[in-house]
Amino acid sequence: MAPATKLPIVYVRGYAGNTAGIDKAVTDPFYGFNEGSTHVRIGPDDEPSFYQFESPLLRLHLDEGYHILVDGGQELYLATHDTIPPDSIWIHRFYDTSATTWGVGPHEFRLETAAENLLTLIETLKEKSGAPGVHLVAHSMGGLVCRCLIQKIIPDLGHDPADYVGKLFTYGTPHGGIAFDVGFGVLERLRDVTGINGADIFGPDRMYQYLTPKALTDPDGPPHNWDARAMPPDRPFAFPLGRVFCLIGTDPTDYEVAHGLSAATVGPRSDGLVQIDNAYVPGAHQAYVHRSHSGSYGLVNSEEGYQNLRRFLFGDCEVNAELVGFHLPQRGNTTWQSEVRLSVRGLQIVTHERTSAQWCPIQLSETAAGTADGKTCVPLVNTFLNSSLRTGGSGTMRYALHLRILSLHRRDGLLSFNDHLEQTADFDDILVVDVGGGDDPAAMPALQATWNSTISGPISDYRPDGASTLGDENPAPGVWVHNIELPATAAPILGEDARIRLTVTPWE
Repeated sequence: MAPATKLPIVYVRGYAGNTAGIDKAVTDPFYGFNEGSTHVRIGPDDEPSFYQFESPLLRLHLDEGYHILVDGGQELYLATHDTIPPDSIWIHRFYDTSATTWGVGPHEFRLETAAENLLTLIETLKEKSGAPGVHLVAHSMGGLVCRCLIQKIIPDLGHDPADYVGKLFTYGTPHGGIAFDVGFGVLERLRDVTGINGADIFGPDRMYQYLTPKALTDPDGPPHNWDARAMPPDRPFAFPLGRVFCLIGTDPTDYEVAHGLSAATVGPRSDGLVQIDNAYVPGAHQAYVHRSHSGSYGLVNSEEGYQNLRRFLFGDCEVNAELVGFHLPQRGNTTWQSEVRLSVRGLQIVTHERTSAQWCPIQLSETAAGTADGKTCVPLVNTFLNSSLRTGGSGTMRYALHLRILSLHRRDGLLSFNDHLEQTADFDDILVVDVGGGDDPAAMPALQATWNSTISGPISDYRPDGASTLGDENPAPGVWVHNIELPATAAPILGEDARIRLTVTPWE
């Protein structure tokens, strides 16, 4: 497949809090995008293991050849150079004017102003690089600054945000605001009324103001059913949801802000600050990783985050895996769940995982499932492949999709544990997929797949033969589809017609 076009990357950091937090933030020349880590939780008994991640800034420089152009200051560099390379990284330093450390009176931070200044930076980068736009990479509140730009600032000017932004990638952004598991809504109302340290930007009224174009704003505030997470595709100048990726953290226990009080207040189904259900834009690409909002095990300074970022920005194939045609046993008071993990050969991390232990399994229900070709359909994984990242001597990329099906039984409205084996799956197998490449960069890759239960010996020793090559079941050009049969052990649970449907499309 043809490699993706490289555009300038602009990093937009998250919320700094009070004046002291802002002053601390501006002392960092890269606003945190240069922070790495040395810990990863994959050791025995959940003990941390040493794993050196250099930072997304350095890795983009080393892996993708991106230029870091400062020379005394970004603004100075841009002012003194007529041209810049498109493959360059820039930091939106929107907090600088709100700091007290420069010897002049600070300006009050305003999210809309940060978005307006971001547009100015993008226009400068487009002019001097000749690129058609930029990629935006944002952490936490930075994603809301980007959405304000895309959903309000640019449309209010009568322009199309797609003419400025190529792709948007967010780490742990509170797309649906910040809510708490305690206080019955009192804490949220107190925050929004007082606006302490500008934190009202995470409440629905302020979010409605900076996420809604002027022409569509209701003076009475957000409608009753308004969803802050939504980027409505039916609006004028709507940004394509397919160009948005949301990385969702599922580890609240390692978020140490306020000595763990934040995580306790927000609740376990979160990254310690942003609840899982508020961390994505409906309809956008998503990946779940067991990382906290920030800190030693944070989303931005993680290999998991970087691998998803790199493949989304520079991959050449998009792959969707769905469970289709399933029929669950008709058992009263039984709930079915699916757990999935996606692993990539050569990486010491899992790039996507949704498990019940991490409060984010996939709920299986025939009534709630979507349909595809008249069959029940539940999305399992959406990921991106980069054919330049093949490892080993095989010349292929290898991915492992771990699929587990679990049942929960209820009696009189309560979970019944009489016959329950905790964390024991009714079905548990791994689909091993090998993606090969041919001589034609524009051609679809050749895929081979088999279930781990049929492999003899270690997976690392397995070499697929030609008989396992998957054929294209879709006659339409540019889209490759194949339905993979499940092992016979899945039939009593999911039915004889259940399949894993892989869909591959070009990505750039």
